[in-house]
Amino acid sequence: MSKGQSLVLALLLAAALPALAQPVPPAPSAQVPAQASAQGVPWASLSPEQQKLLGKFGGNWSTLPPERQQALARGSQRWLGMTPEQRGQAQQRYQRWHSLPPEQRQMLRQRWQRFQSLPPNEQAAVRQSFKRFQRLPPDRRKLLREQWHNASPAQRQHMVQEAREHRMRRMQMHPPPRH
Repeated sequence: MSKGQSLVLALLLAAALPALAQPVPPAPSAQVPAQASAQGVPWASLSPEQQKLLGKFGGNWSTLPPERQQALARGSQRWLGMTPEQRGQAQQRYQRWHSLPPEQRQMLRQRWQRFQSLPPNEQAAVRQSFKRFQRLPPDRRKLLREQWHNASPAQRQHMVQEAREHRMRRMQMHPPPRH
């Protein structure tokens, strides 16, 4: 197995890595069968490209738990649907993730699980706030990060409450369009 294929497999194994970006739609020819939702994914149902990408698992695919098969199938769909630039970005994210201490990875997993448990409208609000933060100039983002890190828990709670109130005022002034 080449170094590139090993990295791709490692990326697929880290498919649970939190990412707030919208998922890349799977390629039409690489769909996971509908019946796979309650059971495993048959190896034969994977596209030839997916089988090549997941070749390391081919010999013991049937022994993998159904959830693992589904996660690998979804991950391979996402990978195959990415542009070379997106793949490069995914590799960089994985390398950053892999270099984190285990405690920090665990903390991020817990945050991701908390995010996933939010109602869809709250998830959308978090994504929107993140996008607004990303659009800020780098020096402003740095200042905000420093303020957050230097704040006490009570001060942080106050900052969160102020942000919520600000968002509510903004929504009242500019309600979202109705469809």
